[in-house]
Amino acid sequence: MKRSLLAGLSCAVLLAGCGNDSKNKESETDNSNSKLDKVTMMLDWTPNTNHTGIYVAKEKGFFKKHGLDVEIKAPGEVTADQLIAANKKDVQFGISAQEQVTQSRSEGVPIKSIGAIIQHNTSGFMSLKDKNIKSPKDYEGKTYGGWGAPIEKAFIKTLMDKDKADINKTKIVNMGSTDFFAASKKNIDFAWVYYGWTGIEAKTRNIDVNMQYLTDYDKNLDYYTPIIIANEKYLKANSKTAKAFMAAVKEGYEYAIKHEKESADILIKAAPELKKQKDLVYESQKYLSPKYQDDAKTWGIQDEKVWANYARYLKDNKIIKKDFVAKDAFTNEFVEGK
Repeated sequence: MKRSLLAGLSCAVLLAGCGNDSKNKESETDNSNSKLDKVTMMLDWTPNTNHTGIYVAKEKGFFKKHGLDVEIKAPGEVTADQLIAANKKDVQFGISAQEQVTQSRSEGVPIKSIGAIIQHNTSGFMSLKDKNIKSPKDYEGKTYGGWGAPIEKAFIKTLMDKDKADINKTKIVNMGSTDFFAASKKNIDFAWVYYGWTGIEAKTRNIDVNMQYLTDYDKNLDYYTPIIIANEKYLKANSKTAKAFMAAVKEGYEYAIKHEKESADILIKAAPELKKQKDLVYESQKYLSPKYQDDAKTWGIQDEKVWANYARYLKDNKIIKKDFVAKDAFTNEFVEGK
């Protein structure tokens, strides 16, 4: 569930990720004898509980019911954001986050969010309990391990400012792809994680941790992450396909909300490498299932204020320089109604 970094938007090659070879269950549909429309969804990372609804939609035959044959890929060196930005035929839909889309659109990249997978930001800064970091004030004199994205320092500063602490007393280093737990045994005191995966992993491993959630310190940081994205040009030319895709995905997440254990089993079946972490998958699914829709009127819906507030935060922190039109960054047309 580690976040992908913002990379250059040009791409010369596509390194194919892991396809999902799971067979769809047969279901009674009006499309059973018709040719299915083939599309590809690219994940943002390796399969995890953020993606459960997508795998459920495939396994339960929801995609087929809506006339689609969907291939699910994990990213290689080229990300979903890059391919969709370039409107490549290889990938029609992808998973990203509001951070990436906001920055990309501020630079003129035609990526649009078509559904929020989780309604509220569950990320924050986590540390092993023995590091004695109980609040942002305790970041002073400590080392943060990140991935080099400019928003990381801004987030840390926001939390520390609220606690009247000095970010200049915090060391920030790039820990690359190093696992949080491995890095914490070395020179890293705290890192930015999603509690729904890394926090739950600590729990299943009986490792005591402290966590400061971003949303507890600044409501502008309660943004959508992760989200489902597509290229604006693709959506205009293929709205029927997009509606069918999101209708199936919505059914998948609605099913996962009501059937967390079965849905976790479907995820494990689709990604056998998770069998070694099945306790983590079950606990993470139990945590995330009620958070998919949370207080929204329907799964996937997005609020313009959430996009506007986060963009204003980025502009105030000089991470984006140009004006950002929040209403153009997303659409609810593919998740509203049945």
